[in-house]
Amino acid sequence: MYHKTLKNKDKIFSVAPMMDWTDRHCRYFHRLLTRKAVLYTEMVTSGAVVFGDHEHLIGFDGAEHPVVLQLGGSDPKELAEACRIAQGFGYDEINLNVGCPSDRVKSGNFGASLMADPELVGRCVSAMAKAVEIPVTVKCRIGIDDQDEDRDLDNFVSVVADAGCKTFIVHARKAWLQGLSPKQNRDVPPLNYQRVYRLKQNRPELEIHINGGIADLVEAKQHLEFVDGVMLGRAAYHQPFLLANVDAGIFGESDPVANRLQAIEALKPYIEAQLAAGMRLPQISRHILGLFHSQPGARFWRRHLAENAHLPGAGIDVLDAALEFVT
Repeated sequence: MYHKTLKNKDKIFSVAPMMDWTDRHCRYFHRLLTRKAVLYTEMVTSGAVVFGDHEHLIGFDGAEHPVVLQLGGSDPKELAEACRIAQGFGYDEINLNVGCPSDRVKSGNFGASLMADPELVGRCVSAMAKAVEIPVTVKCRIGIDDQDEDRDLDNFVSVVADAGCKTFIVHARKAWLQGLSPKQNRDVPPLNYQRVYRLKQNRPELEIHINGGIADLVEAKQHLEFVDGVMLGRAAYHQPFLLANVDAGIFGESDPVANRLQAIEALKPYIEAQLAAGMRLPQISRHILGLFHSQPGARFWRRHLAENAHLPGAGIDVLDAALEFVT
């Protein structure tokens, strides 16, 4: 059974789904830093969920709530079945990826290429929403390639909203599927925050969240004057301690940890349990390399973990040795 239905007030701030980054270990760590932020999984294709190892692909720790599963796909029936499986696992919400510019989307199976076919996205959303009781949302760009950022985005949102989607997380850049690499698509197309603001202004009944290039909580709060929510990606990953100020800075509640050392101490029991279960230290430690970003000793902290976490038998002692550089 699902955990709960997320309300608007719960979704003001979220950490973006990021391939190869926001796995279950990353999310557990982020949850230690903030009780309030909504966390997203990496994108998982609907086919993988339906036909693959469910626990391996979409299993998560109950401490991660509220947590959203992001799905990629374009087959309504397959997406619906993946949603049913996800609801059984206890996810709070399901998000359809209509923004990923990876090379794989060029086949038209998922991601940003779907922005060219809003009717298909609508059919997908409708099938997904009918299959589950938890919310289904869409993450998209402001357009792709030569699309008109005003006309085509308005049409896309209208069609998909009519199909039952009431929440859109909009990366405020176009995705250029012809001519730019996935990496370039994260930086080269210009940001157009005003376009996302206008979308909210024109469709006040929809819940509109903004994503793309947001560097810190100061910027996040500025965006919240115009939209319903903000989503941070790379900044939250590479400088994770900024998440430790989300609960107070965004929600006006107390933060769960007062400093970086408290965060590490809170993480240690999880690391020990995971190591006992057969996990290797680098699978977890890679997510905390940026914890001491801009702090004295940060370079040595990163270097020690990078050079020693992968060694046979590496455990908490490696973490403790790295802490000596920053304390």
